[in-house]
Amino acid sequence: MQRYEREPHIRPHPTPLDGDFLKLDLPAEFAQLERERTETGAIQTAKTLVKYPSLRVVLIAIGAGGRIPEHQTAGRITFQTVAGRIRTHAGGRAFDMPVGLVLALDQSIRHEIEATTDSALVLTIAWPQDDTASDDTGPS
Repeated sequence: MQRYEREPHIRPHPTPLDGDFLKLDLPAEFAQLERERTETGAIQTAKTLVKYPSLRVVLIAIGAGGRIPEHQTAGRITFQTVAGRIRTHAGGRAFDMPVGLVLALDQSIRHEIEATTDSALVLTIAWPQDDTASDDTGPS
């Protein structure tokens, strides 16, 4: 009988994703994601930071040249670049997004994201109260 050893988790066990109060250290979370991305050779990694029935906050690290293909979500979304520089295409327009820029999109707007440098962004998705069954959180 062959015995299998459990591989160590890349991430420590997660902290709660919901609660009355959540305090997040974005630089530490990004550093962890970037380590994972480079160690695994992945072009992108993501981590859900907050998960309520009608709200998600996701941190996404994307390597230079990486992209998230065009898609849409039933909820309203915001992107905030927290490292590097991304370019978002939405509604027939292109948005250059250096660090600190926030872009908000209404429901069901088709969009795609590309990283022009190694980058990170915070994605927030807010679903309408009557449509909380959707779970399109973007990349995983």
